[in-house]
Amino acid sequence: MPILPGINGPRDLDQLSTAELNELADEIRRFLVENVSRTGGHLGPNLGVVELTIALHRAFESPDDPFVFDTGHQSYVHKLLTGRQDFSGLRVRGGLAGYPQRSESPHDVVESSHASSSLSWADGISRALAATGRDDRHVVAVVGDGALTGGMTWEALNNISDDNDRNLIIVVNDNGRSYAPTIGGMSRYLNRVRTAATYKQLHHRSDRLFRAFGPLGRALFRGVRGGTHGFLSRFTNNEALYSNLDIKYLGPVDGHDIRALIETFELAKSYGAPVIVHAITEKGRGYQPALDDKADQFHAVNRIDPATGEPLGSSSKGWTDVFSESLVRVGERDPRVIAITAAMLRPTGLAPFAERFPERVYDVGIAEQHAVTSAAGLAYGGLHPVVALYATFMGRAFDQVLMDVALHKAGVTFVLDRAGVTGPDGPSHHGMWDLAMLQIVPHIRIAAPRDGARVAEALDEAVAVDDAPTVIRFPKGAVSEDIEAVERMADGVDVLSRGETEDVLIVSVGPFAAMAKDVATRLRAQGIGATVIDPRWAIPVQPSVVELAARHRLVITMEDGIRVGGIGTRVRQVLREAGIDTAVDELGLPDEFIDHASRDQILADAGLTASKIAQDIVAQVLGTRIPVARQTGETEAVDIPLHERR
Repeated sequence: MPILPGINGPRDLDQLSTAELNELADEIRRFLVENVSRTGGHLGPNLGVVELTIALHRAFESPDDPFVFDTGHQSYVHKLLTGRQDFSGLRVRGGLAGYPQRSESPHDVVESSHASSSLSWADGISRALAATGRDDRHVVAVVGDGALTGGMTWEALNNISDDNDRNLIIVVNDNGRSYAPTIGGMSRYLNRVRTAATYKQLHHRSDRLFRAFGPLGRALFRGVRGGTHGFLSRFTNNEALYSNLDIKYLGPVDGHDIRALIETFELAKSYGAPVIVHAITEKGRGYQPALDDKADQFHAVNRIDPATGEPLGSSSKGWTDVFSESLVRVGERDPRVIAITAAMLRPTGLAPFAERFPERVYDVGIAEQHAVTSAAGLAYGGLHPVVALYATFMGRAFDQVLMDVALHKAGVTFVLDRAGVTGPDGPSHHGMWDLAMLQIVPHIRIAAPRDGARVAEALDEAVAVDDAPTVIRFPKGAVSEDIEAVERMADGVDVLSRGETEDVLIVSVGPFAAMAKDVATRLRAQGIGATVIDPRWAIPVQPSVVELAARHRLVITMEDGIRVGGIGTRVRQVLREAGIDTAVDELGLPDEFIDHASRDQILADAGLTASKIAQDIVAQVLGTRIPVARQTGETEAVDIPLHERR
């Protein structure tokens, strides 16, 4: 009889034997492969933490003992064990989120899915529990070895070691990978621990010896194990990294041995002080297609055939692919161009460049701040760095963009993937703040290509700028069909269509170009002339945008960033400074955290559809009596058919 359907909460694990827990682990893996293959999601990371998560919930008392998952993409097993077993709507509106979400369960504590923050959260929670007399509770942080490459982790460790009188357990889920193989000195250090045969042999032999004497022997093993670490570390130096921080270290332990994990966690609980438990796990464990995937072991997948792991559905070219191809061409032409990634070589499209120019790519780990300042140094040395990040992670390095790159007039190009609405990954992954955030940086230039051809154009133009930061942003998903301009202005602004009269100027930012042209067509049917332009470089606002705005009666800006402080706000400000009083209506995303849903659903909620925008423009023209020029030279307000009225 299946065990998983009977698990409604963590305490249902308490009566299960070790054999039953192992059987449950097998069931969970089958469940994950079957369900995530239908919806897409983070498969490999969750297959790797099945036994680890079972052992955590058996040893600790969530939610009284709060769990903090670093990034949270490995929380699917946690969801299953805390009563959330309907995965049919995973990452779909109304269904389970792909990351921990407080509204789903009291077992979910931290929703942010940005790496390297878990230890700071755990530090703060554990201090609060101690300060409020709840020091009998434990705080558990689960952090991957990839997240240990982030500087925030080490800031937290420094402070955690400053106060040892609290119950804080740091579980290092060490699979040698983040999105891809973990890089850097930390990776090499952990890899030596992970593969040290001498330590493994000593540990396994001692384990077998003590277990041979039954319960008394196992208790003795638990009691002396902490004391033997000093002896064993002579062979591997595995404690040296943490000893100077005065944090106790247990491990490495087999992250797929439930009994060993539970015993180690029980020992960690007994110290009454911060403890690091080093668990060795295998990403993608139990699913051969994931293990065979050398790129990222099915870190994140779209819909796949569960039997083969082959992708299902469309395989159309994406924005990332176009950038990837363009960067290789630029690199072949310009030897100064180098690439920098923060542990996301493949997701950001840098892998082909790395294959072509391996000596010209730097993977700094999950360390966006270091990536940006290092880029400033590389620019000072005569190179032109291209720093490829997800747009949502750009905020982590804003100070470095401002003070290290812009202040020093460094020629650095930032390529922001997954800009705007990303859909199923939820609020912490929408790349919707970059336009508002970055445009306040002095002398910065921000491009939002409308299609693949413009991605290549923007990259060519960006790497030619050596005295200021440049930014190229594009969304997630399939690239838009190329939209040719009817005219290119002297300053590079593209006119995509002209109305018979100059009533409304639509400033389309990025991939909204097709929708903007659709809006213009709808307005034309109502007798309203509309000009559609793509500024290409949205920041700074180009002179021709000002000139065209002065000739029209209404300006509409469309962007997939937040309205507050967005491109529309900047256009309005520039027009006011130029003494132009044309009305401006800024369309964009609300300044809210937007839950997971499809891109189309989120845009519709924000009123960013062609029909809604056209309807609102016509209503605005009528409501404010903005004159509309007719071909006859007369001006009058346009009537709206009844079925179009709000």
